[in-house]
Amino acid sequence: MYMIDLNSDIGESFGAYKMGDDASVMDAITSANVACGFHAGDPLVMKKTVCLCREKGIAVGAHPGYHDLVGFGRRNMACTPDEVYSDCIYQIGALKLFCKTKGMAIQHVKPHGAMYNQAAKDPKLAMAIASAVKDAGAGFIILMGLANSEFEKAAKELKVPFATEAFADRAYMPDGALVPRSQPGAVIHDVEAAAKRVVRMATEGTVEAIDGTVINFRPHSVCMHGDTPEAVAMAKAVRAALVEAGVAIKNLKEVVLG
Repeated sequence: MYMIDLNSDIGESFGAYKMGDDASVMDAITSANVACGFHAGDPLVMKKTVCLCREKGIAVGAHPGYHDLVGFGRRNMACTPDEVYSDCIYQIGALKLFCKTKGMAIQHVKPHGAMYNQAAKDPKLAMAIASAVKDAGAGFIILMGLANSEFEKAAKELKVPFATEAFADRAYMPDGALVPRSQPGAVIHDVEAAAKRVVRMATEGTVEAIDGTVINFRPHSVCMHGDTPEAVAMAKAVRAALVEAGVAIKNLKEVVLG
């Protein structure tokens, strides 16, 4: 039987600004990537999100990003590996303590936005993030990232548990990288098309790139972004399509570690 985890970026509201319908999206996922205050989120939102995860039985993951609230962490930054390591330790540590106060633990770490995309291609940045995950979790926290990326290489070298991730609502380049958001077609808004793509990823281990190239990989987890207008509908459609195809929906730790 095929198994897969469903994740979404959660807790991205801050101050007076509300982003996404977290509670509704969480009804369809098994793992939450919780913003840690740098690109989005704030201490109160982090606390409330952890409580909501506990209430709904959702595993908590840290979602560290660049210190870029205005750009929502989606602008490339020229950070050194040491800066990236320190920023990740800071953010993971904050969420880790919120989890501890509620009797929970961090299951995984998934970098956000530009940090994710840059580190997927930069071995030094990937190693900095993997090192932060190892040091923060003593080998018990999973690093989530793109398949066949520098993340996977760094995790293997440091013996950090690694989860390959795919995206329901993002288009792929032929090399397996995500199509930059600045390009047409980068974000998939068709709910049914996204659901079919995810079923194909889970059962066939393939996805079609933006130019028609077939990319081979079988993800442990599929991300559905929570900040798009169709986020709730897509999350529900993807889950329903997977169940109909006989794919078991499990949390990430069970999929990766068994």
